[in-house]
Amino acid sequence: MVFKKKDLLSIKDLSKEEIQHVLELGDSFKEILTRDIKKVPTLRGKTVVNFFAEPSTRTRTSFELAAKRLSADVVNISAKSSSLVKGESLKDTAKTIEALGADAVIVRHLSAGAPKFFAENAKCSVINGGDGAHEHPTQALLDLFTMRQKFGRIEGLHVGIVGDIAHSRVARSNLLALNKMGARVTLIAPPTLIPAGIESLTAVKHGMGAEIKYDFDSVIEKLDVIYMLRIQLERQTESLFPSVREYAKLFGLNLERLKRVKKDILVMHPGPMNRGIEISYEVADIPQTAVTKQVANGVAIRMSVLYLLLGGVEIEKVAN
Repeated sequence: MVFKKKDLLSIKDLSKEEIQHVLELGDSFKEILTRDIKKVPTLRGKTVVNFFAEPSTRTRTSFELAAKRLSADVVNISAKSSSLVKGESLKDTAKTIEALGADAVIVRHLSAGAPKFFAENAKCSVINGGDGAHEHPTQALLDLFTMRQKFGRIEGLHVGIVGDIAHSRVARSNLLALNKMGARVTLIAPPTLIPAGIESLTAVKHGMGAEIKYDFDSVIEKLDVIYMLRIQLERQTESLFPSVREYAKLFGLNLERLKRVKKDILVMHPGPMNRGIEISYEVADIPQTAVTKQVANGVAIRMSVLYLLLGGVEIEKVAN
């Protein structure tokens, strides 16, 4: 498949076939990462810039490793070390980074739409590394990859996304991706953490349709995947539940709830985890929890995305 896109800003930009292609390429890069020498010359001579105007450990490091494994040069820029602190506009920052010879820029920003604006003002490829509460497309892709790795398929899986749906870019991207790939999605949260209108015909039309449950225990036995979300207190402007303790009691995944799940359950979390809140200390470390697998898979999937956007050397020539 020829991947003709300049940017990756949203899961909406990808067809089912393109998502499948990213995942299949991820298999090849995953194999490369198991070798003693985990590096191929696919993107030699290319320059990748990590432009992060919001704190991140997993995403930034994952993209940096992915680019370096493909032999690209990598430059990391944070908002604090950029001219944004001096008043430079995002548009001028985009033009400056482009003028310095970047081939791809990963943009992480607290404002929804910032990567799209960046892409409109730069000729280089732009990848959304997470923008506000909008989207995080590569997180969704690595999550699909992890589910496929476990079950051999995505279509037909029943995935429960639990927690702070309203403020989660991960939830939005996963909802879009899972719907495209034929999975069944149930959103589980208190009413105050469910986006308004998510069950409407408009939401379904745009790939955001899902079943809604306000009682975790009523659906937990039916799920193939339990995807726990971090409570994002930093994004909340008002108290949306009585207390953290009450939230953990009603919506946290603990050992007692785990007794009722399917034997082959897959537990996921995008990180960082709030142990003892959305997921108990014990459950965070059980074999069914795939948090570290998600992190490892993120490198392979982001290698796949960089390779496809930057038109690297054919993978068949470098994977052997």
